[in-house]
Amino acid sequence: MKQVYIVFCCLFFSGLVSSQTLTDSIQNLDEVIVLADKNLKEFSNSQTLVTLADSSITRSGASLTELLSLNSAIHFKENGLGMVSSPSFRGSTAQQTAVVWNGININSQFNGQTDFNTVNIRNFDEVGIRSGGGSVLYGSGAIGGSIHLNNSVQFDAGFENSFFTRLGSYDTQDVNYTGRFSNDKLSVNISTSYSHSENDYEVPTRLGRNQNGSFYNLGMSANIGYKINANNLIKYYGYSYDGERHFSLISPTETPTKYQDINTRQLLEWEGTYGKVSSNLKLAYLTERYKYFSNTGLDNYTFGEANTVVGKYQLGYRIFAGAYLQGMADITHTAGEGSSINETKRTISGFSLLFKQQLKKLIYEASLRQEITENYESPLLYNLGLRYKFNSWYTLKLNGSKNFRIPTYNDLYWAGSGNVTLKPEMAYQFELGNEFQFGDVKVSLLGFYNDITDMIRWLPSGSLWNPVNTDHVLTYGLETQLQFSKQIGDHHIGLNASYSYTKSENQETEKQLTYVPYHKGAGIVSYQFRQWSMYWQSMYTGEVFIFSDNNPRYILEDYFINNLGVEYQFHKPFPIQLGVQVKNILNETYQSVANRYMPGINYNFYLNFNF
Repeated sequence: MKQVYIVFCCLFFSGLVSSQTLTDSIQNLDEVIVLADKNLKEFSNSQTLVTLADSSITRSGASLTELLSLNSAIHFKENGLGMVSSPSFRGSTAQQTAVVWNGININSQFNGQTDFNTVNIRNFDEVGIRSGGGSVLYGSGAIGGSIHLNNSVQFDAGFENSFFTRLGSYDTQDVNYTGRFSNDKLSVNISTSYSHSENDYEVPTRLGRNQNGSFYNLGMSANIGYKINANNLIKYYGYSYDGERHFSLISPTETPTKYQDINTRQLLEWEGTYGKVSSNLKLAYLTERYKYFSNTGLDNYTFGEANTVVGKYQLGYRIFAGAYLQGMADITHTAGEGSSINETKRTISGFSLLFKQQLKKLIYEASLRQEITENYESPLLYNLGLRYKFNSWYTLKLNGSKNFRIPTYNDLYWAGSGNVTLKPEMAYQFELGNEFQFGDVKVSLLGFYNDITDMIRWLPSGSLWNPVNTDHVLTYGLETQLQFSKQIGDHHIGLNASYSYTKSENQETEKQLTYVPYHKGAGIVSYQFRQWSMYWQSMYTGEVFIFSDNNPRYILEDYFINNLGVEYQFHKPFPIQLGVQVKNILNETYQSVANRYMPGINYNFYLNFNF
């Protein structure tokens, strides 16, 4: 409730300021946008970075799962719509994908991953997808790739409001309000999002409909910036999330269960620029709390709670034209406990050195990171990359890195089963990328190779299960992207498509990992004529094995999902966008996890109002 009160006060304050400066707010101003995570673009020149914003977010449902499923090569295991969702990025596990909020890694301290259905995308200005290793920049878990949830601080933009609502099948409601005020010194951005669904779609089982599948979540964010002077900027980012999900049943005899979680994040940042020197100090406080009810009819529950403090300091120096050197020191302290974990604390310190130089056609970068902790033996991590633009139509990218994932609280400290001798998972990665630009057409072709050792698995030992370092996995494959955009008079045609082939093989058994498809494709074709626009979204996912022996009798069939949308844009007196969407228009029956069916054809209407 404390975070709710803070957000409400910020919203009230922004309204007062905007009412007092309305005359200035309607002037034509030169807008300035500042992101919290400058390293994302500064040190990603030799890797693939895709940014999703605006129309991609508007046309997606509220969950991060849906946004990324339709706009990337990442595959998701989803236990039914809105239920537990975990990614497989380049054939890696869910714990090997880092989720980064404004430059801070927010993967769970308990299980080492993020449930992508607990992230409401309406509270963020952009979502970034960084493929490949990133442990030097973002720490544990950035093996397959990293997902970036970024908020911006805008100056000289005046007073702006936006209201978005979506109503759809199964009593689905998706609402967001965002209010912004900024002048040349102060920026205030408040956002509140609410999502709810009864989620009672038809399933082809004796249940008839998806039962015990309702969910809701409420997310609120406050982003504030203040320019002390031309060289110093103070920023605050706050976020709170409150959600509850009833887990869908497989059979009528199952006991209904539910899960509640409350997460908060606070980040204070001081950014300074002094000639060739740049300084950035971040202080963050993160809380993670959950309750699991094994019977919704009872008040009994199990719980987990972790509080994390993060300090990070970056000092950069532009040595000469095109050359940039940055040192980074950070410390993370976590205290956690739960029903099966005694109160435990751990502290991790890290030191990084990053260098980048840009010549006429060449950009090369190199970085190192060393962590220090008493909880495990920490390796020296590195990243090497280059990007060379041969001519106007061809660019080559090369990148190699060493990355890791640390053992989680559950791995180390679970009562009666935890293993404090676990080593981090290690990963050596190499990728080769080719980019081609032919007029309105852009094509990228990339090959990747990832050698992952000491993977942590929970294996039976008598009557108990214990985590051990055991697996050696190779993941390798091919990723392609195609972009096309053409304006002919009042007509605009756009195409954005991606395809990936992924081999993720256990070296001991020579079998493909479970729930990793060989083939994944996604794309959108759009057509716009004046105020009208139409788009067709498609996603193809190949078959997956559900058992580690790769028995062909036990697979989930491939599926092909298609969505159709139509939008109309009003321009006066305020920009208003009306849209209607038909999802799974071909009424495909499919599941991404065994016995967890997803919805058939369904409908929604949305309105985006800016004033």
